[in-house]
Amino acid sequence: MSEFESHLLSELTGPLQDPASDPVAPLQNRRTFLARTSVLTLAIPGVGAALAACSQSGSTTSDTTHQRGRDTSRHAAPGAHNSDSRLDSAVLKPGHHPGTSATGTATAGAANVAFHRWAPELPPLPTGTTQQIHFHAREAPVRISDDTVVGAWTFEGDVPGPIVHTRVGDTVEFTLTNDVDIPHSMDFHAAQIDPKEAFKSVIKGQSLTFRFKPKYAGAFMYHCGTAPVLMHIGSGMFGAICVSPREPLPPAKDFVLVQNEFYLADAANGTRASDYQKMLNTTPDLVCFNGRPNQYVKEPIRVKVGDRVRFWVVSAGPSHPSNFHVVGEQFDTVYLGAPPANAIHGVQTFTVAPGGGMIFELVCDVAGEFPFVNHGFGHGQKGAIGLMVVEP
Repeated sequence: MSEFESHLLSELTGPLQDPASDPVAPLQNRRTFLARTSVLTLAIPGVGAALAACSQSGSTTSDTTHQRGRDTSRHAAPGAHNSDSRLDSAVLKPGHHPGTSATGTATAGAANVAFHRWAPELPPLPTGTTQQIHFHAREAPVRISDDTVVGAWTFEGDVPGPIVHTRVGDTVEFTLTNDVDIPHSMDFHAAQIDPKEAFKSVIKGQSLTFRFKPKYAGAFMYHCGTAPVLMHIGSGMFGAICVSPREPLPPAKDFVLVQNEFYLADAANGTRASDYQKMLNTTPDLVCFNGRPNQYVKEPIRVKVGDRVRFWVVSAGPSHPSNFHVVGEQFDTVYLGAPPANAIHGVQTFTVAPGGGMIFELVCDVAGEFPFVNHGFGHGQKGAIGLMVVEP
């Protein structure tokens, strides 16, 4: 351990309050300890989580954070302590398996789970100026290919979560209900909002509601922001929120592609769980568009000659970019920021950073089969490839 790390460890693990001199010290000590270990995890990866795990296993003090029932940021009691996105997954109960997604119901009934193609079409905008969305955090087995079922942590039981489509300036009222033992949260990259309040963690049986109005148009990621964020995204808790500008873009066939990586343990009981250590090593087993390797090779996207095609591309990572390219075509327009401004033209390939999103447009002048790929072919050949069939 370096001198800096030793000093930081000393500062963050200094003496706590004396329980004998203060009757509420045990609860305050516990909160202070968790806050310290959260900061320590950011500075020295792994150390804070390990200390938090020790605290969980040795603690007998109850925390008001873990009361059951409905909780929203608008109705929280003044001064009440609520879990936030720094709360670590080390709160897993005995018998669960920290470091993998094989928890709770993530592997239950895996043999009976059917494969389904994830529909890439952008859903229409809702009517009105306020959209109410209610997601549940759930654990579920998800079949991503004929021979692979992933034990996943999800929004609404699938990977990725549902596409959200809204408009600049409209109100999104979002509620997250947590159905599982591990705390989860929601981080919308399209929101400008206090993350300590809106993106805080929700424990089992509770719900959290917040509102926001997107300021910019574009393709944005959403994901669980509970620590370790790498584990929660890598286990399936991500999706796309597509924000249309107030003035409509040119008519097009709109498709949403969310690239993600899977880091998988060996199969057990018909399921492959996500593996946290492999995520830290950043060498994925599979890289996919919309949660399933090669699904659009087997069942392509179909359009016609003359169609303008618009891809809303989100790179969910958790660690690698999407170097998006269509073989045999060029993008006449790529929006670097909020459309319709910030456009560049005549583009062959452009990189979408992890946690980022961009909009790519082309006009289909020629009939044929056009592969769309992550042109970082080490990842393209692991499943981030599909076909766009242009019919006469």
